[in-house]
Amino acid sequence: MGNSYPVVIIRNQNTWIEGAAEQQLKTTAALAGMRRVAGMPDLHPGRGYPVGAAFFSSGVLYPALIGGDIGCGMALWQTELPARRAKADKLAKQLGSIDAPLAGDVPATIGGGNHFAELQTVDAVYLPEYLPAALEPDKLLLLVHSGSRGLGGEILRRHIDQHGHRGLPDAEAADYLAQHDAAVAFAVRNRAAIAQRMLERWRSSGQCLLDLSHNFVEACQLNGEHGWLHRKGATPANQGLAVIPGSRGDYSYLVMPAADTALSLYSLAHGAGRKWQRSECKGRLSHKYPADSLRKTALGSTVVCADKHLLYEEAPQAYKNIDNVVQALCDAGLVRVVARLKPVLTYKTAGGCEA
Repeated sequence: MGNSYPVVIIRNQNTWIEGAAEQQLKTTAALAGMRRVAGMPDLHPGRGYPVGAAFFSSGVLYPALIGGDIGCGMALWQTELPARRAKADKLAKQLGSIDAPLAGDVPATIGGGNHFAELQTVDAVYLPEYLPAALEPDKLLLLVHSGSRGLGGEILRRHIDQHGHRGLPDAEAADYLAQHDAAVAFAVRNRAAIAQRMLERWRSSGQCLLDLSHNFVEACQLNGEHGWLHRKGATPANQGLAVIPGSRGDYSYLVMPAADTALSLYSLAHGAGRKWQRSECKGRLSHKYPADSLRKTALGSTVVCADKHLLYEEAPQAYKNIDNVVQALCDAGLVRVVARLKPVLTYKTAGGCEA
């Protein structure tokens, strides 16, 4: 890297990370102006750059590190739906399909890939003093994972067309940053619109407890040096309480970041992290699990997904163990676990695809 900063990976003895992801992290660390990089315990290979990592550079900003889904993140909402009497199948029927565009000609509400919306119960509380004041443990929570959809992708395409994958010197970054900030703001509004549409179907009101992006860049001072902190699938650790979801068949965790998270570049894991590539999933699973069997999880929750390929690509088996990911963060002194959340109903897509 041409400096004294290490390449750090937050891990413990149970952390499994592919060699390809570690190599991508090291390759990215060698980019011009890169000062320090940190891989999270959910680190996995991406399209040229690793996912589940934070990068601090000086003098140069790298839009390609953020990728096309600018502003992708998690919003956690408190609903008025009683948890004790929650019946997933009834809730799914009431919800129906929310795949229609929210406005204009944007093609999908939630987005593709690993985006989802999930009703959850509070399964266990470990540090009640850190719970949001508005959180009601006897009512369902709604977690929305989505981003800027086509907007962020178009911003990245324009950048690549003009500049390739090279970084932007500080003096040339203003135009990209303005577009980036607009995409981040759109993604926040998109998550709120998804939550509100779902709550209306359930005839419930709700309140947003937290909303954190995990794909974005921001100005940052590190060891007295001004630069850019890029997060690619990394949840901010400097904005208070955070949620780290598992796969659709696993728990999610509310965590309180430690006072000092400089080790991980003020960042945390953003989820369990993929264990298998999407192209592998159907071949690994279809001979063992009929598609319909993947619409119910080991925790008893229901999955709404009319796309058979997506059912396999997003199967719980394709992801790392969320308990191991969160424990690695705890062992590194980066977080304390506040509560555990259990899935009830996970929504991916209700129609328009092969069933």
